[in-house]
Amino acid sequence: MLGPVILAASRSDRMRRLVSAAPVTKPVVDRFIPGETVDEIVPIIRDLTDQGLELTMDVVGEDITTPEQAEAARDAYLELIDRLKPLDLGTRAEMSVKLSMFGQALDGGHELALKNVRPVVEAAAEIGTTVTLDAEDHTTLDSMFAIHDELRKDVPQTGCVIQAYLFRTEADARRLADSGSRVRLVKGAYKEPAEVAYQQRHEIDKAYVRILRTLMQGEGYPMIGSHDPRLITIAQELARTAGRKLDEYEFQMLYGIRGDEHLRLAAEGHRMRVYTAYGTDWYGYFMRRLAEKPANLRFFARSMVSKG
Repeated sequence: MLGPVILAASRSDRMRRLVSAAPVTKPVVDRFIPGETVDEIVPIIRDLTDQGLELTMDVVGEDITTPEQAEAARDAYLELIDRLKPLDLGTRAEMSVKLSMFGQALDGGHELALKNVRPVVEAAAEIGTTVTLDAEDHTTLDSMFAIHDELRKDVPQTGCVIQAYLFRTEADARRLADSGSRVRLVKGAYKEPAEVAYQQRHEIDKAYVRILRTLMQGEGYPMIGSHDPRLITIAQELARTAGRKLDEYEFQMLYGIRGDEHLRLAAEGHRMRVYTAYGTDWYGYFMRRLAEKPANLRFFARSMVSKG
């Protein structure tokens, strides 16, 4: 039951100050966020890809309140693309973006987010890679899916994320599978009301499997966003049943979590993509990682005790 409490703390300025000021915080944050600048992250990209892994890069950021901040987020991704170009990694290094960073929550936010994200998607396509639109809370999803549909008219490889705990997701998955989209399926990391989302873990897991079956049987490209060993095994079986080859779907896991499993799946020939975040505004991202899994919270708590 700590997850909702931690998610609430992720939106608290007071908790942000307390956590950020703790001496132990940076070493622990480094487990999940390996750098703050492009210069720091490029060696990480090289190291992971040399190990046979793929990446999706996230420039972390929260609480965009002005159009200028949204443009700065756009420019940060364009800088990343410029640094990726000489590495010649193609789709082995793609990007994940949250439309809230591009101004989605501001006045006229739908149009502003589309305006800001389009050059990022187009620049990524020019260097042979892709962008995936991350899902946020349920109130933002109609806008996200509309932007996704618009971007795919010119850049059809643009992907999106769906969340298994939302009631609407099974219908969203059918539509996306029929349209041939790239789709990352995750359980969901936002506190959603019972009116729109499953609240029990077993219900979420069952929905995840139903939705993944739809994606595997469809025309698109499924991306399995999970660290759950049981769901990974089920995903492999669903892929075999659907007749999918190893390059017709992929696994995705977070940087800093189950690194040995990343390497094991890659060694077996699976496409294994590591979600790798970087940037200075790490607090919200870090707190959601703690909320998602009790083991992450225990790791942080032990570090506080041993280092404090």
